[in-house]
Amino acid sequence: MPYEVPSGPALRDRLASVLEVVYLVFNEGYAATSGKAWIRPELCSEAMRLGRVLAGLMPGEPEVHGLVAMMEIQASRLRARVGPTGDPVLLADQDRTRWDQLLIRRGLAALELAEALGEAPGPYVLQASIAACHARAPSVDETDWVRIAARYTALALQTPSPVVELNRAVAIGMAFGPAAGLDLVDQLVGDGSLRDYHLLPSVRGDLLAKLGRHDAARSEFRRAAALTRNERERGLLLARPAMCRST
Repeated sequence: MPYEVPSGPALRDRLASVLEVVYLVFNEGYAATSGKAWIRPELCSEAMRLGRVLAGLMPGEPEVHGLVAMMEIQASRLRARVGPTGDPVLLADQDRTRWDQLLIRRGLAALELAEALGEAPGPYVLQASIAACHARAPSVDETDWVRIAARYTALALQTPSPVVELNRAVAIGMAFGPAAGLDLVDQLVGDGSLRDYHLLPSVRGDLLAKLGRHDAARSEFRRAAALTRNERERGLLLARPAMCRST
Protein backbone atom coordinates (compact mmCIF):
# COMPACT_ATOMS: atom_id res chain seq x y z
CA MET A 1 0.00 0.00 0.00
CA PRO A 2 1.46 3.39 -0.94
CA TYR A 3 1.97 6.02 1.73
CA GLU A 4 -0.48 8.86 1.25
CA VAL A 5 -0.82 12.05 3.29
CA PRO A 6 -4.50 12.41 4.23
CA SER A 7 -6.41 15.52 3.26
CA GLY A 8 -9.73 17.18 4.02
CA PRO A 9 -11.86 15.53 6.72
CA ALA A 10 -9.46 12.57 6.95
CA LEU A 11 -6.61 14.90 7.88
CA ARG A 12 -8.70 16.55 10.59
CA ASP A 13 -9.73 13.18 11.98
CA ARG A 14 -6.15 11.99 12.18
CA LEU A 15 -4.95 15.31 13.55
CA ALA A 16 -7.32 14.95 16.49
CA SER A 17 -5.75 11.59 17.37
CA VAL A 18 -2.22 12.97 17.10
CA LEU A 19 -3.06 15.96 19.28
CA GLU A 20 -4.59 13.66 21.89
CA VAL A 21 -1.41 11.56 22.07
CA VAL A 22 0.78 14.65 22.46
CA TYR A 23 -1.61 15.96 25.11
CA LEU A 24 -1.45 12.70 27.07
CA VAL A 25 2.35 12.60 26.90
CA PHE A 26 2.52 16.14 28.27
CA ASN A 27 0.07 15.40 31.07
CA GLU A 28 2.05 12.37 32.18
CA GLY A 29 5.09 14.60 32.43
CA TYR A 30 3.22 17.38 34.21
CA ALA A 31 1.65 15.10 36.84
CA ALA A 32 2.99 11.55 36.71
CA THR A 33 0.33 8.95 37.42
CA SER A 34 2.75 6.60 39.18
CA GLY A 35 6.34 6.24 40.35
CA LYS A 36 8.59 8.19 42.68
CA ALA A 37 8.62 11.54 40.84
CA TRP A 38 5.65 13.90 40.69
CA ILE A 39 6.79 15.51 37.44
CA ARG A 40 8.74 14.16 34.47
CA PRO A 41 10.06 17.24 32.65
CA GLU A 42 11.57 15.21 29.82
CA LEU A 43 8.09 14.09 28.73
CA CYS A 44 6.83 17.68 28.83
CA SER A 45 9.79 18.80 26.70
CA GLU A 46 9.19 16.09 24.10
CA ALA A 47 5.48 16.84 23.92
CA MET A 48 6.21 20.55 23.42
CA ARG A 49 8.75 19.73 20.71
CA LEU A 50 6.16 17.65 18.85
CA GLY A 51 3.56 20.38 19.29
CA ARG A 52 5.86 22.99 17.81
CA VAL A 53 6.58 20.72 14.84
CA LEU A 54 2.85 20.31 14.27
CA ALA A 55 2.32 24.07 14.51
CA GLY A 56 4.96 24.56 11.82
CA LEU A 57 3.37 21.95 9.56
CA MET A 58 -0.23 23.08 10.11
CA PRO A 59 -0.19 26.82 10.86
CA GLY A 60 -3.86 27.21 9.96
CA GLU A 61 -5.16 24.83 12.63
CA PRO A 62 -6.20 26.72 15.78
CA GLU A 63 -6.34 23.58 17.93
CA VAL A 64 -2.67 22.91 17.18
CA HIS A 65 -1.73 26.38 18.40
CA GLY A 66 -4.10 25.93 21.34
CA LEU A 67 -2.37 22.75 22.44
CA VAL A 68 1.05 24.36 22.08
CA ALA A 69 -0.14 27.37 24.08
CA MET A 70 -1.52 25.19 26.86
CA MET A 71 1.69 23.14 27.10
CA GLU A 72 4.01 26.17 27.07
CA ILE A 73 2.05 27.95 29.80
CA GLN A 74 1.64 24.87 31.97
CA ALA A 75 5.32 23.97 31.58
CA SER A 76 6.26 27.44 32.81
CA ARG A 77 5.29 26.27 36.33
CA LEU A 78 7.39 23.09 36.43
CA ARG A 79 10.23 24.55 38.53
CA ALA A 80 7.73 25.82 41.09
CA ARG A 81 5.69 22.60 41.23
CA VAL A 82 8.27 20.76 43.32
CA GLY A 83 10.25 21.69 46.42
CA PRO A 84 13.99 21.18 47.01
CA THR A 85 13.47 17.49 47.84
CA GLY A 86 11.06 16.83 44.99
CA ASP A 87 7.90 17.08 47.06
CA PRO A 88 4.82 18.52 45.30
CA VAL A 89 3.98 22.20 45.73
CA LEU A 90 0.33 23.07 45.14
CA LEU A 91 -0.67 26.04 42.98
CA ALA A 92 -1.65 28.20 45.96
CA ASP A 93 1.77 27.70 47.54
CA GLN A 94 3.95 28.14 44.47
CA ASP A 95 6.51 30.92 44.20
CA ARG A 96 5.31 32.60 41.01
CA THR A 97 8.62 34.35 40.55
CA ARG A 98 9.95 30.90 39.61
CA TRP A 99 7.48 30.56 36.72
CA ASP A 100 9.33 30.68 33.40
CA GLN A 101 8.33 33.99 31.80
CA LEU A 102 9.73 33.03 28.40
CA LEU A 103 7.46 30.00 28.22
CA ILE A 104 4.52 32.13 29.35
CA ARG A 105 5.18 34.67 26.59
CA ARG A 106 5.50 31.92 24.00
CA GLY A 107 2.30 30.31 25.23
CA LEU A 108 0.34 33.55 25.17
CA ALA A 109 1.62 34.24 21.65
CA ALA A 110 0.47 30.80 20.50
CA LEU A 111 -2.94 31.44 22.06
CA GLU A 112 -3.19 34.73 20.17
CA LEU A 113 -2.41 32.87 16.93
CA ALA A 114 -5.14 30.35 17.66
CA GLU A 115 -7.72 33.02 18.44
CA ALA A 116 -6.72 35.12 15.41
CA LEU A 117 -7.74 32.28 13.07
CA GLY A 118 -11.33 33.21 13.86
CA GLU A 119 -12.85 29.83 14.63
CA ALA A 120 -14.94 29.03 17.69
CA PRO A 121 -12.52 27.87 20.40
CA GLY A 122 -12.06 24.11 20.58
CA PRO A 123 -11.04 22.05 23.62
CA TYR A 124 -7.32 22.85 23.44
CA VAL A 125 -7.86 26.57 22.88
CA LEU A 126 -10.23 26.61 25.86
CA GLN A 127 -7.67 24.86 28.05
CA ALA A 128 -5.00 27.29 26.88
CA SER A 129 -7.30 30.17 27.82
CA ILE A 130 -7.69 28.68 31.31
CA ALA A 131 -3.93 28.33 31.65
CA ALA A 132 -3.53 31.94 30.49
CA CYS A 133 -5.82 33.13 33.32
CA HIS A 134 -3.45 31.53 35.82
CA ALA A 135 -0.35 32.89 34.06
CA ARG A 136 -1.65 36.46 34.08
CA ALA A 137 -2.70 36.44 37.75
CA PRO A 138 -0.26 37.64 40.42
CA SER A 139 -1.80 35.26 42.99
CA VAL A 140 -4.48 32.61 43.44
CA ASP A 141 -6.83 35.11 45.07
CA GLU A 142 -6.42 37.56 42.19
CA THR A 143 -7.12 34.94 39.53
CA ASP A 144 -10.19 35.43 37.33
CA TRP A 145 -11.99 32.34 38.61
CA VAL A 146 -15.32 33.39 37.10
CA ARG A 147 -13.74 33.37 33.64
CA ILE A 148 -12.07 30.02 34.35
CA ALA A 149 -15.39 28.53 35.47
CA ALA A 150 -17.03 29.80 32.28
CA ARG A 151 -14.26 28.23 30.18
CA TYR A 152 -14.72 24.89 31.95
CA THR A 153 -18.46 25.10 31.31
CA ALA A 154 -17.76 25.58 27.60
CA LEU A 155 -15.24 22.74 27.68
CA ALA A 156 -17.77 20.44 29.35
CA LEU A 157 -20.25 21.13 26.55
CA GLN A 158 -17.67 20.24 23.88
CA THR A 159 -16.03 17.28 25.59
CA PRO A 160 -18.35 15.92 28.30
CA SER A 161 -16.21 14.24 30.93
CA PRO A 162 -16.42 13.71 34.69
CA VAL A 163 -12.80 14.92 34.99
CA VAL A 164 -13.73 18.19 33.26
CA GLU A 165 -16.70 18.46 35.63
CA LEU A 166 -14.38 17.97 38.60
CA ASN A 167 -12.12 20.77 37.36
CA ARG A 168 -15.20 22.93 36.83
CA ALA A 169 -16.26 22.23 40.41
CA VAL A 170 -12.88 23.50 41.65
CA ALA A 171 -13.27 26.69 39.62
CA ILE A 172 -16.88 27.14 40.78
CA GLY A 173 -15.72 26.68 44.37
CA MET A 174 -13.08 29.37 43.94
CA ALA A 175 -15.40 31.75 42.10
CA PHE A 176 -18.63 31.33 44.08
CA GLY A 177 -17.65 29.66 47.34
CA PRO A 178 -16.77 26.15 48.50
CA ALA A 179 -20.41 25.14 49.09
CA ALA A 180 -21.20 25.66 45.40
CA GLY A 181 -18.17 23.59 44.42
CA LEU A 182 -19.06 20.85 46.89
CA ASP A 183 -22.55 20.51 45.43
CA LEU A 184 -21.03 19.67 42.04
CA VAL A 185 -18.48 17.29 43.56
CA ASP A 186 -21.20 15.44 45.45
CA GLN A 187 -23.05 14.93 42.18
CA LEU A 188 -19.91 13.27 40.80
CA VAL A 189 -19.67 11.10 43.92
CA GLY A 190 -23.25 9.98 43.37
CA ASP A 191 -22.58 9.30 39.70
CA GLY A 192 -19.80 6.86 40.59
CA SER A 193 -17.81 7.37 37.39
CA LEU A 194 -14.77 8.68 39.32
CA ARG A 195 -14.99 6.11 42.11
CA ASP A 196 -11.31 5.15 41.82
CA TYR A 197 -9.96 8.57 40.82
CA HIS A 198 -7.89 9.96 43.68
CA LEU A 199 -8.45 13.61 42.81
CA LEU A 200 -12.18 13.32 43.54
CA PRO A 201 -11.74 12.76 47.31
CA SER A 202 -8.79 15.17 47.26
CA VAL A 203 -10.93 17.99 45.86
CA ARG A 204 -13.81 17.06 48.15
CA GLY A 205 -11.46 17.13 51.15
CA ASP A 206 -10.21 20.58 50.22
CA LEU A 207 -13.74 21.96 49.88
CA LEU A 208 -14.84 20.36 53.16
CA ALA A 209 -11.82 21.87 54.94
CA LYS A 210 -12.74 25.32 53.63
CA LEU A 211 -16.23 24.82 55.01
CA GLY A 212 -14.83 23.90 58.42
CA ARG A 213 -15.86 20.25 58.19
CA HIS A 214 -12.41 19.04 59.18
CA ASP A 215 -13.20 15.51 60.34
CA ALA A 216 -14.84 14.71 57.01
CA ALA A 217 -11.99 16.44 55.16
CA ARG A 218 -9.38 14.28 56.89
CA SER A 219 -11.23 11.15 55.86
CA GLU A 220 -11.33 12.29 52.23
CA PHE A 221 -7.60 13.09 52.13
CA ARG A 222 -6.79 9.63 53.53
CA ARG A 223 -8.98 8.02 50.91
CA ALA A 224 -7.28 10.03 48.16
CA ALA A 225 -3.85 8.94 49.45
CA ALA A 226 -4.93 5.31 49.30
CA LEU A 227 -6.04 5.67 45.68
CA THR A 228 -3.06 7.47 44.15
CA ARG A 229 -0.21 5.45 42.61
CA ASN A 230 2.31 8.29 42.78
CA GLU A 231 4.52 8.16 45.86
CA ARG A 232 5.16 11.91 46.07
CA GLU A 233 1.49 12.73 45.76
CA ARG A 234 0.62 10.12 48.38
CA GLY A 235 2.98 11.83 50.81
CA LEU A 236 1.33 15.18 50.12
CA LEU A 237 -2.16 13.78 50.67
CA LEU A 238 -1.15 11.99 53.88
CA ALA A 239 0.14 15.31 55.22
CA ARG A 240 -3.12 17.15 54.50
CA PRO A 241 -5.19 15.66 57.39
CA ALA A 242 -2.74 17.13 59.94
CA MET A 243 -3.49 20.59 58.52
CA CYS A 244 -7.22 20.24 59.33
CA ARG A 245 -8.14 21.57 62.75
CA SER A 246 -10.16 19.32 65.03
CA THR A 247 -13.87 20.04 65.30
